[in-house]
Amino acid sequence: MIELLILFELNKSVLTMYGVSKEIRGDFSVLTTPSYGTIKPALRRLEKNGFVKTQKTISSGGRPSTYYSITKDGVEELKRLIMEPPLENPIQFLPMARVKIACADILEPQNQLEMIRNLKTKAESILIDTQNLIAFKDLSFFPKMVFDNLICECKNFISLLEGFENACSGK
Repeated sequence: MIELLILFELNKSVLTMYGVSKEIRGDFSVLTTPSYGTIKPALRRLEKNGFVKTQKTISSGGRPSTYYSITKDGVEELKRLIMEPPLENPIQFLPMARVKIACADILEPQNQLEMIRNLKTKAESILIDTQNLIAFKDLSFFPKMVFDNLICECKNFISLLEGFENACSGK
């Protein structure tokens, strides 16, 4: 997820590592707050793979600064990451899906619709699996409440996706 967030922010402007962190926190703090210890190695990986380029400068105060910008390949990688099939791990699915939707503006309308439909299919699968778990397993109070909550989250998320689906398909 960190690579997607970094590329998304660099697609908007050239930033220092501090600027990348600040923008991610400003745009996505309700979904995630990555640390510098996560951002720095991700920026290096992105640079190594040709998705980000750097420019080193000396500030007016004499301090070295490194500015990061997205490359043409980086824009394509950003789109690829957004379009990647949903994660299999249900615990990671909803946070990642929300980030992808928040970044979907950079996609072409037909790709937005495809992404939304893929996310909806996965959310429906998680919903069915959770409903089956509750129906066929004798659960105590706390696990049942947690799974009931997951069912509500999935239903709400599917409803949100249906709204996006209708908007993207012009309904």
